[in-house]
Amino acid sequence: MKRIISPIKDEVVRDLRAGDQVLISGTVYVGRDAAHKRLVETLDRNEKLPFDIKGQTIYYMGPSPTKPGNVIGSAGPTTSGRMDAYTPRLLEAGLKAMIGKGLRSDAVKEAIKQHRAVYFAAVGGAAALIARTITDSKTIAYEELGPEAILKLEVKEFPAVVINDMYGGDLYQEGKARYAIRSAT
Repeated sequence: MKRIISPIKDEVVRDLRAGDQVLISGTVYVGRDAAHKRLVETLDRNEKLPFDIKGQTIYYMGPSPTKPGNVIGSAGPTTSGRMDAYTPRLLEAGLKAMIGKGLRSDAVKEAIKQHRAVYFAAVGGAAALIARTITDSKTIAYEELGPEAILKLEVKEFPAVVINDMYGGDLYQEGKARYAIRSAT
């Protein structure tokens, strides 16, 4: 188990390989497809983003309402592929890590390698447990998007697994290959 701090430094990304289990602490931003679209439009207009994206981690989270006395409701991952159209541009701007669930497109995997970034998966179905690792949550941009707004989270030991590393490692592909070998024998 590797413990890492977000924002993530280049040397940390260099040390991560597909299959590594990590505990992430520090700042993580939440953004889904509507927010990603706005971020890319902002970059394309050469305007300042609502937060400094360099070195940051974005969590593709499907939030639920917050109960009184809690920091956040259930905080499970949502399907990452919905952000694939926007991800290469954000990686180019300095994004270092993404957390979600599911496969990434070939274009995103290539951009991860090119910009030396990493894609983590969070465990689906563990939203209530993941929420316990979030110590603070506040909306910082696009409040009018409701559940699609950008949130700034502070997390402590948020569990994730490296799926795509900067070297082209792909845990999903490696798992399929191992299964195919076992099935053939």
